[in-house]
Amino acid sequence: MTRKQKRLSVIVAGLAFLGAATGLTFYALGQKASYFYMPAELATATVQPGQRIRLGGLVEKGTIVRGEGTSVVFFVTDEQKSVKVTYTGILPDLFREGQGVITEGAFGPDHVFIADSVLAKHDERYMPKEVADGLKARGVWEQSKSE
Repeated sequence: MTRKQKRLSVIVAGLAFLGAATGLTFYALGQKASYFYMPAELATATVQPGQRIRLGGLVEKGTIVRGEGTSVVFFVTDEQKSVKVTYTGILPDLFREGQGVITEGAFGPDHVFIADSVLAKHDERYMPKEVADGLKARGVWEQSKSE
């Protein structure tokens, strides 16, 4: 093998290694991707039971029902549609009715969203960007004048 052929084989092997590493990285990231939906968007979306998604909106007033232990049931709304959510775990301190929330999880076979994490808004001026944009588009949420 000539020097030129050795150099070419090293370059080809390096490119093949980089291509395989890139492919495996994108495959792994694709498995962990969770898409963001507002409740009204779920009516037209094709979400399979068990598919991980993020559900965002406002905690509907009068719907928080605390169960046994740390289980809680509540509805997430965008003022057009509501989705029933069940969660078992410790809720954030700022979780309450009328506040912005993002839940991550999947739909069960009974079409109830089973959340494995709940994120509440951070302070009075913060709303998660996806939730704020979705609520603004529907005319439900407005920024305060101090922002």
